[in-house]
Amino acid sequence: MAHSKNHDYHILPPSIWPLMGALAGFVMLFGAVLWMKGITPYMFFAGVAAVLYVMYAWWSDVVKEAQVGDHTPVVRIGLRYGFILFIISEVMFFSAWFWTFFKHALYPMGPDSPIKDGVWPPAGIETFDPWHLPLINTLILLCSGAAVTWAHHALVHENNRKDLVNGLLLGAGLGVVFTIFQAYEYSHAAFGFAGNIYGASFFMATGFHGFHVIIGTIFLLVCAIRAMKGHFTPEEHVGLEAAAWYWHFVDVVWLFLFASIYIWGSA
Repeated sequence: MAHSKNHDYHILPPSIWPLMGALAGFVMLFGAVLWMKGITPYMFFAGVAAVLYVMYAWWSDVVKEAQVGDHTPVVRIGLRYGFILFIISEVMFFSAWFWTFFKHALYPMGPDSPIKDGVWPPAGIETFDPWHLPLINTLILLCSGAAVTWAHHALVHENNRKDLVNGLLLGAGLGVVFTIFQAYEYSHAAFGFAGNIYGASFFMATGFHGFHVIIGTIFLLVCAIRAMKGHFTPEEHVGLEAAAWYWHFVDVVWLFLFASIYIWGSA
């Protein structure tokens, strides 16, 4: 009884993972510098492996804390606020890539004048037809978001664990299909990353979005595995909410990419 909890807050025990995460991140970034200098790529990949291990171990501890009841209603509110702030930071991250695309599209650099002599897309660039594979990918991602919403509704409003798992697996599966189609599109691009601002802007914006799709797919699969183990309840499902918010954020970013880069940017 001397150690019983008489408050709503979560006082964490000492953890080694913040220190290990900082060290792993330093090794990864320092290794990236060595790789770019042409010295060795191995330190970078060692750092990536260390970062991935820290992520797995740290989040495993968070899941265990949730299962033993440490995530009280007050703690869950804090977790939601923290994830909302993370989503806001992601919005600002993608704003940078939209900014550079619109800047160069509205004021293309010409050979003599930065404004009146330029054309967009640059001469010689053959853009993608937005109404073929990009449109299919848009429909796939929207259907995936609907599947995740179905899974969330099944848990919260019906406590239907079968539909919860099926919705998460369907959403993750469509995310995998999206990634495969995106890789196929990249392999058939008529322009490259280097040598032109259109290719650099296109691949940075859509490439980082694809990276987020891969992360979100893993997020959904982890939630599906947890759901199979009976981890979520209609009252306590912060992890599932975070996955759904993240996936819908990925959907919305793609809609802006499709409208601005694929449709408007290729007109």
